Amino acid sequence: MVSDYLIRAEGINKVFPGVKALSDVYFTLKKGEIHSLMGENGAGKSTLIKVLTGVHKMDNGSLFFKEEKININSPQDAQNKGISAVYQEVNLCENLSVAENIFIGREPMRNGKINWKQMNVSAEQLLFTRLNIDIDVTKVLSAYSTAIQQMVAIARAVDMSSGVLILDEPTSSLDKNEVNQLFKVMRVLKEEGMGIIFVSHFLEQVYEISDRITVLRNGHYIGEYQTKELPRKDLVSKMIGREWEESSNQKHKSEKQTSAEVLLSGKNLARKGSILPLDIELRKGEVLGLAGLLGSGRTELAKLIFGIDKPDQGVLYLNNEKIRSLNPKSAIERGFSFCPEDRKVEGIINDLTIRENIILGLQTKKGLLKYIPMKEQEKIANKYIELLRIKTPSMEQRIDNLSGGNQQKVILARWLATNPTLLILDEPTRGIDVGSKQEIRQLIFDLAKEGITILFISAELEETVACCDRVIILRDRNKVGELQGEIMTESNIMDMIAKGDEIDEAIPS
Repeated sequence: MVSDYLIRAEGINKVFPGVKALSDVYFTLKKGEIHSLMGENGAGKSTLIKVLTGVHKMDNGSLFFKEEKININSPQDAQNKGISAVYQEVNLCENLSVAENIFIGREPMRNGKINWKQMNVSAEQLLFTRLNIDIDVTKVLSAYSTAIQQMVAIARAVDMSSGVLILDEPTSSLDKNEVNQLFKVMRVLKEEGMGIIFVSHFLEQVYEISDRITVLRNGHYIGEYQTKELPRKDLVSKMIGREWEESSNQKHKSEKQTSAEVLLSGKNLARKGSILPLDIELRKGEVLGLAGLLGSGRTELAKLIFGIDKPDQGVLYLNNEKIRSLNPKSAIERGFSFCPEDRKVEGIINDLTIRENIILGLQTKKGLLKYIPMKEQEKIANKYIELLRIKTPSMEQRIDNLSGGNQQKVILARWLATNPTLLILDEPTRGIDVGSKQEIRQLIFDLAKEGITILFISAELEETVACCDRVIILRDRNKVGELQGEIMTESNIMDMIAKGDEIDEAIPS
């Protein structure tokens, strides 16, 4: 009898210095199924994927591929066996063409030279017939959107795979239509008999696309379940190890009156190519949200306020006093802080330890000549590691060894250590697990109660409504209105984004 299993992993263990990343973990993948791997950041998902793709060698346990016991010694070894992966950060060469990226290292040759015509034709056929993507494959990859780049990475992986495709957070940078397109491709591949391992923090997507779910927690195997038989609240409880309460019930605004005192205001702020002229007010102790579609100007407005970009026109006032010059250093000195959207590129410093990453903001605020003594650095790092429950064996661990959620907490710690008056959070919960999301949301509420003003940006409207006292809606780099109170709902925000004008009872701009 021929087995349906493509992969069987039994009793997998993996230890890093000071951390047992996997402890007796089990996982199976069948032909023609989509199997979601779920767990909080630090649960062991990425480590298991790296064992399956040969990035890490397991310490002990057994791996079977199509019922043959195997050892995977390198990523190339995994690809030779038919196991391919696409990671959250697209790992391609933006300066090369689409076709070159798909066939790099496997270029068709003719008379000792690359057969460019055949490579381009093959790339076009692969993208169009398998993924329904019709683009010019001779253009450099950087000419295309993140979504197209993701599809190119998947096309390459599909072409190299003979049965197993691993998708690690493939939808984190995609909009709804792009996600739907990806899911169509996944369903086609599933019908062709491919086994797909899908990793995502979006529960809606997991329940829409997956057949089975395996849950890991703190490096341990919790269980394997049929998706349709596992209620969502039960899934979340298994992931975090406790009963879960809907975070939308945590709204802090019902527990306090937001101050009417204005901390920061902008009049007629604009920057060519980024933001059309607008007014904005941030009140003390308020969580102000910026809502809008990708490209609406949310991040651009945040960068103007923090001084990363300079406005072409308009004025900023802090405590009713005009700010005459603003750059990131002077913003930090004034008590501003900024957690950027892309923590990998703009947030963490990979080569530094957790301690060093945490004290960066405070050291900048004090100035390079006022060195923070080591004992004080350690005291600060310990305080925020404990406060934010950052999972690490030591403050001297390099930050790039942490999970995404814990990296995000380190960036938050960096700015909390500066005792900010204004905290700008751009997608603070993107790509992190449900438990960490809940903790970060609760932290936002607590900070607002302490009087810290927060500018909050999230693509998830449910999260925006749950966290914010007031929301400014942007569309096409233009402010189209504000909402607060009972009319600040997901539906009303979407209506304003779609229509671009005020709804009944909306607050005048």
